[in-house]
Amino acid sequence: MGAKKNFVLDTNVILHDYKCIENFKENDIYIPIAVLEELDKFKKGSDQLNYNAREFIRELDRITSNGLSQDGVSLGAGRGTLFIVTDEKKQKKVTDAFPEKIADHRILSCAYTLDDEKKPAKTTLITKDVNLRMKARALGIHVEDYFTDKVVNVDIFKSAQETYENIDPDLIDKIYATHDGIDASLFDFSASLDPNACFILKSIRNSVLARYNPFNGKIKKVDKGNNYGIQPRNAEQCFAFEVLNDPEIKLVGITGKAGTGKTLLALASALKQAGIYKQILLARPIVSLANKDIGFLPGTEKEKIAPYMQPLFDNLNVIKSQFSPQSNDVKMIDELQKSNRLVIEALAFIRGRSLSETFCIVDEAQNLTPHEIKTIITRTGEGTKMVFTGDIQQIDSPYLDAQSNGLAYMVERMKKQELFAHINLMKGERSRLAELASDLL
Repeated sequence: MGAKKNFVLDTNVILHDYKCIENFKENDIYIPIAVLEELDKFKKGSDQLNYNAREFIRELDRITSNGLSQDGVSLGAGRGTLFIVTDEKKQKKVTDAFPEKIADHRILSCAYTLDDEKKPAKTTLITKDVNLRMKARALGIHVEDYFTDKVVNVDIFKSAQETYENIDPDLIDKIYATHDGIDASLFDFSASLDPNACFILKSIRNSVLARYNPFNGKIKKVDKGNNYGIQPRNAEQCFAFEVLNDPEIKLVGITGKAGTGKTLLALASALKQAGIYKQILLARPIVSLANKDIGFLPGTEKEKIAPYMQPLFDNLNVIKSQFSPQSNDVKMIDELQKSNRLVIEALAFIRGRSLSETFCIVDEAQNLTPHEIKTIITRTGEGTKMVFTGDIQQIDSPYLDAQSNGLAYMVERMKKQELFAHINLMKGERSRLAELASDLL
């Protein structure tokens, strides 16, 4: 055990993970009064940030229920002490550099004061705000991001599924000849396969798209059939349909850059399986602009969220366009919508619900925190399949990045589980121009 350290928490860390104070081991935690004042502004509302603010305040109330002195309050055996810093000292070095009277600068002063008073113990400001980290470094204050739920390896989001070459052509012939596949032990893979891993097997005379089925330990052929009029255009899209169509796989992550077909493939698969599930639910998080939520927009609840949900309706229209307007397939989609068996809504509105026998697609999942992802998945009831789609390079939240977003976190934590599959789509199929822009701009 090293020397005890002091950590000053910024508001955004708490809003990101309301259980964050459990992750600092034997070190002491300092919460500036400015942070509590900011949390108070987030208490009301139905978004995850509001929920996190309320839960943290409740936990703080529980911890300090027996009193809180200048000596702080113990967080328990093997853990440090929690302090609420109410004695704010304006540091001249901070006010000279940043004269504006805002909470961030009060938090900087708090960290600067503690660093001076608690030496030789090391004091570190923990914040997910990049600008605040820059300001802290300019003042010589030691500062770090909140790393607890960060994903270390994001390379899996930059490459396609594996290709194995020099495979025995007779083994590939056997895969084609059987429906369930052949035992994985017949292959000499250099590394153990993750459950539901999809890959290409090549020999000197043949090749096959394949998947490792963890439920029977076999390598099976991946079919190239279409889903509700949508035909896969490359190997990765075939792999996506493979895992989306398998009812034994309860959790799927589909990642890839814009135009790769993530949401379209998920929706097409859901419609193909409409007879299996009681409801198809499409949802996406609403990332507020200028710190204003949808309550600031005019109109009813549905009118407020309609602009945010339009991309989902666009994907639905692409599928409908594959058929004649009078076809039974289009009529079925219309009937699903009228009977509320196909629902498109904001993600915030599914909080507290138990999703049973539902094919649930969560779009733009890269804008969710790890805790939000966990909250959604724990809503899953019997017979439900959860699909999360997103691009970790297009994050709209100011406090998330490619390593700390919930989608990357889920893929990293779930990749060894039999109920989970992840497909990374590499090739854009929207148009040649969209693909070129995605690669070059």
